[in-house]
Amino acid sequence: EVQLQASGGGLVQAGGSLRLSCAASGFTFDDYAIGWFRQAPGKEREGVSCISSSDGSTYYADSVKGRFTISSDNAKNTVYLQMNSLKPEDTAVYYCAADLKYYYCSGYGSDYDYWGQGTLVTVSS
Repeated sequence: EVQLQASGGGLVQAGGSLRLSCAASGFTFDDYAIGWFRQAPGKEREGVSCISSSDGSTYYADSVKGRFTISSDNAKNTVYLQMNSLKPEDTAVYYCAADLKYYYCSGYGSDYDYWGQGTLVTVSS
């Protein structure tokens, strides 16, 4: 059974940093694309970042470019999202998701088959 466990959220002041983790299990951590999405209250889900195992390609939403960095540790079956220079508008529930069919890095939620539970990030001003 494929499982994704997101963790690392919390309360941080503007300008601070957090590192989110997405621990994966139930599949061979060789072929995948794992993305991070977020949803703020009253807003639509937004694709934040993605990493693909096939060629190491990454994707970042314009709103987080230069501030967020996605990485993977295949030995730990974990994908990380390092979030720096956090802003109040980054406040949201963050989810990780996996595409195990095409390993294609995408910012569209419909391209992903498996989702983890969310982890709440709150950035205070």
